[in-house]
Amino acid sequence: MNINQYLDSTYLKTPEQAGISNSDTLDIVHKLAQEAIDNEIYAVMIRPDYVRSVRELLNEKKSNVVLGTVIGFPEGTYDLNEKLREAQKAIADGADELDFVINYEAFKKGDIDKVKEEVETATSIVLREGKLVKWIIETAALTDDQIVGITQLIRDIVTEKIGEENTSKVFVKSSTGFYKTENGESNGANEHVIKLMLENAGLLPVKASGGVRTTEEAKKMIDLGVKRIGTSSALAIIQGKEISGNY
Repeated sequence: MNINQYLDSTYLKTPEQAGISNSDTLDIVHKLAQEAIDNEIYAVMIRPDYVRSVRELLNEKKSNVVLGTVIGFPEGTYDLNEKLREAQKAIADGADELDFVINYEAFKKGDIDKVKEEVETATSIVLREGKLVKWIIETAALTDDQIVGITQLIRDIVTEKIGEENTSKVFVKSSTGFYKTENGESNGANEHVIKLMLENAGLLPVKASGGVRTTEEAKKMIDLGVKRIGTSSALAIIQGKEISGNY
């Protein structure tokens, strides 16, 4: 098992959230990209504002590290047109993969048509550009039945509307890592929710994100069947170290 090739090394805090400057944030994401190059980590996942700069760095280094970004992050309630504008700019700036936060609040309210339109439209556009798309469902905000339902909805839209031949390019992803839970409960990937997703995603691959911080946790997720892991602890996982944190 080459854990490195499952990892999306992630930094998604805004400068305001981290209490640092924009230039300091840029330094962090550049360091993240260099770590990925040096350790053969599959991908880096960063905010859209930094995609162009990191693309230039990866090109300069002639690196095959995949560059991913997030869309509609972290709330997911952005208007579809706003999400599409953000996605098209990210693609133009050099992103290889786009992780959309699905409008899970609309899903919870029963506005299924809105969710269907979002998934079908955005997925079609991203795939047409030759990129890969992941749909973040925010499991901590959902009941078990809702996790099953939204995973099946994405599966069915992709299989029936986008085409079964494209299923390997559309992931279902667990979490943003930023959702505020009560009583310190997990806001990300855990064995229970990942199993629910895997059981209902059909041919769509699953990405576990949020809370995977150790080598043991990463191996457990891979053994369950996930194809990718989003983590801010990628280097620690590779080195067998344990690190604290929420993402």
